[in-house]
Amino acid sequence: MLSGEYKHGLDTKNRIFIPSKHREELGESFVVAKSIREKCLRVYSLDEWAAYIRPIETLDGKDKERIVRALSRNAAHVTPDAQGRVVLTPDLIAYAEIDKNAYIVGCGHYSEIWSDTNYEAMVADEDLGSMRELLESYGL
Repeated sequence: MLSGEYKHGLDTKNRIFIPSKHREELGESFVVAKSIREKCLRVYSLDEWAAYIRPIETLDGKDKERIVRALSRNAAHVTPDAQGRVVLTPDLIAYAEIDKNAYIVGCGHYSEIWSDTNYEAMVADEDLGSMRELLESYGL
C-alpha cells in the first residue's frame, strides 16, 4: 500500500523524484494521469491503471469512448531513470499547477502529485471531524 508524504522539486527538464518506497510498489513503469476530482496528478501501477479503467469499459459505447479518451489522452507511461526521476509532460504540469515544488502522497493503491501550493491549501481545509462522521456512518 502506498503511503507517506514527500516533498520534491521539479527540475528544469520537468523531472520529479518518485520516492523509492513508491517506486517499489508502482513497479518498473507506471502511469501518471490527471485526477478528475482534484487539481493533482494520480500515479498508478500498470495493474492499478487497468483496474481503474476496467469498469469504465462496461459503459455504453459513446460514454465509454468519451471518458476513456479524456482519461488516457494526457496520461503518461513513465519509467524512472537511475536516480528515480520521471519526466512529467508540460500538459500534466500545467494541469496540476506545479511550479517548482511538489508533494508526492501515497493514497493506498495510487499516489498523487500535487503542487505545493494546492496541497498545502487542501490540507489546511481538511475537516477531520466530518471525515470521522462519514466513516462512522459506514460503520468504520
